[in-house]
Amino acid sequence: MTSTAYHLDMPQSYRSRVVFASPHSGRDYCAPFLKNSVLDEKTIRSSEDAFVDHLFACAPLYGAPLLRAGAPRAYLDLNRASDELDPALIEGVRKVRHNPRIASGLGVVPRVVANARPIYHGKLSRSEADTRIETIWRPYHAKLQALLTQALDTFGEAILLDCHSMPHEAVQTLAPGRSPEIVIGDRFGASASPVIVEKVESIFADAGLRVARNAPFAGAFTTQHYGRPSRRQHAIQIEIDRSLYMDEGLIRPNANFDAFCALLQGVVGQLADLSGRDSRLAAE
Repeated sequence: MTSTAYHLDMPQSYRSRVVFASPHSGRDYCAPFLKNSVLDEKTIRSSEDAFVDHLFACAPLYGAPLLRAGAPRAYLDLNRASDELDPALIEGVRKVRHNPRIASGLGVVPRVVANARPIYHGKLSRSEADTRIETIWRPYHAKLQALLTQALDTFGEAILLDCHSMPHEAVQTLAPGRSPEIVIGDRFGASASPVIVEKVESIFADAGLRVARNAPFAGAFTTQHYGRPSRRQHAIQIEIDRSLYMDEGLIRPNANFDAFCALLQGVVGQLADLSGRDSRLAAE
């Protein structure tokens, strides 16, 4: 038995050019995977973007689809290229060039979870890695591109918002006491129109959240692969500080969870209304 490739929540009334995606919130920890891991059931969830799919669950209410991972990140990382295979984990893979993600154990089939804790005793077969890619990675990305193509055909523009969460410790040292709560990644301007990125930044800031851009997270495979602003296909990564809504150690909602969900619902409603049209130019 393998994990589910994805879950798709479509709106009753399709009216947004925005596609919301949550590639790291999957929690279908299938029994064979857990049996093969050296980690306990809580530790193996440490790299999961827990509850991010809940935070953006309201997207269909505003006319936008929400694509959610089924498989957990520890099983297969959907924010990696399918050929980012780790020779230290997968039998028969040759090391061809330096890749910092693979070197740190975070290839498409991860070798470690958060804090570099190994997932397995030994190596996996190449056939096991290929099976995960064929049954999880390819269907997810085929559906994601289909949703973007649908938006592009319907509205003349597609905007992918790739939704993630980040450990509080990843940002707390950037500006002690004033660390960013939201980090927007656009590959330093390469994956989306500046007009759209500025709108996304303003929406979060107007909700009272501290926002940074591209530091410490500028976006990985998804934004790089799908961000084609010259073709009216834009991709932006959104990282949310986990401490805003969850107890990171216990991996469960904290006392602020409901209030933050309510705050984010207003944000999601505005994000679903995004377009690349510059209203300032229109006014002139």
